[in-house]
Amino acid sequence: QVQLVESGGGLVQAGGSLRLSCAASGTFSTYSMAWFRSAPGNEREFVSGISWSTSETYYSDSVTGRFTISVDNAKNTLFLQMSSLKPEDTAVYYCATRSSPLVTSTAIGYDYWGQGTQVTVSS
Repeated sequence: QVQLVESGGGLVQAGGSLRLSCAASGTFSTYSMAWFRSAPGNEREFVSGISWSTSETYYSDSVTGRFTISVDNAKNTLFLQMSSLKPEDTAVYYCATRSSPLVTSTAIGYDYWGQGTQVTVSS
């Protein structure tokens, strides 16, 4: 069983920054992790992913150049540094993990999910 706990969300003005964290615990063979987000009325959207074994990173077009994903292997913690935030980044952000070294942008491909953390960007 894997537990994922996100933190770091909040309210920020457009142009500001936030850093999300996702602490992973439990017995697992994690090979890749990702961040997704869900805004009201929208499907869960892939934001960024990282292969735990190769450290290859992936970003959606909407966040490339503004967001940075990273991991602290020693602490089993995933991060998402978000900069130049826009009102359209407002959503609940979820971290997810899967037992494959290949990152996928499809939500169904992930085995475990956190409870989510709200990010609100005001204009």
